[in-house]
Amino acid sequence: MSKILFVVTGADSWTLADGTKHPTGFWAEEAVAPYEAFKAAGHEIVVATPGGVVPTVDQGSLAPELNGGQEGAEKVAATLASFDGLRRPIRLEDVDLDAYAAVYYPGGHGPMEDLAVDADSGRLLVRALESGKPLGVVCHAPSALLAATTEDGGNAFAGYRLTGFTNIEETQAGFAEKAKWLLQDRLVEIGADFREGEPWAPYVVVDRNLVTGQNPASSAPLAAELLKKLD
Repeated sequence: MSKILFVVTGADSWTLADGTKHPTGFWAEEAVAPYEAFKAAGHEIVVATPGGVVPTVDQGSLAPELNGGQEGAEKVAATLASFDGLRRPIRLEDVDLDAYAAVYYPGGHGPMEDLAVDADSGRLLVRALESGKPLGVVCHAPSALLAATTEDGGNAFAGYRLTGFTNIEETQAGFAEKAKWLLQDRLVEIGADFREGEPWAPYVVVDRNLVTGQNPASSAPLAAELLKKLD
C-alpha cells in the first residue's frame, strides 16, 4: 500500500474583482471520486493544507442537481464525513515528498485564493514534477501551478500539455466577469500548452508524470490515470 498526498485548499472564500468574498472551498466531487478510487485500490490518503487548517467544502458542490439527485448528494456527503484526512490535515509546509508515491490536488475556487500564491505548494509541485512521481491536478487546482517558479524565475510547467477549468466554463458558471483573473488565461501566460475539451465533459491530459483534468467530471478519469501510473 502506497501513500498518496492530497493537497487541499485552506480557503473558505474567493476574493472577486470588486473585493467581495464569494464562499467557496474545495469541490466535493473532486475530492470524493479520487478518494474512493485510491482507497479501493488499497492506498492510504493523507491530506495537507496551508497551515494545517481543516478544509471547507464548497456548499454549492453538495447540491443534488450536481450529484445525480438527492441520493447521490447524500452519498457524497457521507463519503466526505468518512474521509478522516479532511478532519485531520497535516501542515503543507511540513510535507516530506519522499513519503508519498503520488500527489493530487482537487479544485474548487479555493485554490485560486491561496494555493495560486503559496510558495510551499509551489516548491512541492516543482519537486513532484522533477521526481517523476504521478502528479494529478484538476479543475481550478491548476491555479496552484502559478506558484511553481524555478530558480531562473520561470515556471516549472512551461511547455507542459495540460488542462484546467476553461474560460468558457467559467463564463457559463457565471463567474468570468466577476473574477480578478481567469485560470486558462494565466496558464497560457506561464507558457503552458493549454488543451481544451468540451465544456463540462470529462477531459484529461497526460504529459509525462503530470495528469490534469478540466472540470469536476474529469476527477474520476484523472484518478484512473494516476492509478495506471502507480501500477
